[in-house]
Amino acid sequence: MRALYTAATGMAAQELNVQVISNNIANLRTTGYKKQRAAFQDLIYDHVRRVGAQASDQGTILPVGIDLGGGVKTVGTPRLMSQGTLSMTGNDLDIAIRGEGFFKIQMPDGTYQYTRDGTFQMDNQGRIVNAQGNPVQPTITIPQNSSGITINAQGQVSVTLPGSTTPTVLGQIGLTRFVNKAGLQPVGDNNFTETPASGPPQDGVANIDGYGDMQQSNLEQANVEVVSEISDLIAAQRAYEMNAKVISAADQMLQSASALFR
Repeated sequence: MRALYTAATGMAAQELNVQVISNNIANLRTTGYKKQRAAFQDLIYDHVRRVGAQASDQGTILPVGIDLGGGVKTVGTPRLMSQGTLSMTGNDLDIAIRGEGFFKIQMPDGTYQYTRDGTFQMDNQGRIVNAQGNPVQPTITIPQNSSGITINAQGQVSVTLPGSTTPTVLGQIGLTRFVNKAGLQPVGDNNFTETPASGPPQDGVANIDGYGDMQQSNLEQANVEVVSEISDLIAAQRAYEMNAKVISAADQMLQSASALFR
């Protein structure tokens, strides 16, 4: 019976939907995390009687047809890149981006990855690095015994050097944006890589030409809304249960039909 297979696709789709929702909830407190959603499309139809076909020799046209759907399929899990709320931390090297852009991180193999996670520290060379020890681009080294680290909205890093009373600008942290930021490939560690779908990286300066500004001593929280995720989870569970009931009903119908021919 066709209904068995149709309902099975619905159960598989809702199982994936729950997986996406559970990942969003699991990353509720992940800095800079961007939530995902499951996107579905209906499967190909069996056109038993095509709408618009000629119904008689007199040329009458069928106003409706008989189309039997094959179920549902998952077409993607797009990531929603909306702004998360900012949370003050008090750490001088924590930076939040308010608006467009990603931090550019140089990996050990020389390639680059991109992140909204501004949880930065200094390594043993004084470089500003991420949690994995990879330097933020452009590489900025903070001298020993310097004090008063400040990072302005344009990403300029300034410190007060020993024997000086005026701040010295060490460099400027840049931002990178993409034509289609939802097309970036997540690779874990809060990082993304460019893809043909995202378009090439466009390096720029914060708070200029549409790039976001930087907020020192702040971090961007995940853009996950708990109430919305719980509501979606309940809806997915109900949809799964309904598809399971369809399979049970179709099975009972098959058993009844079989009993008639015994």
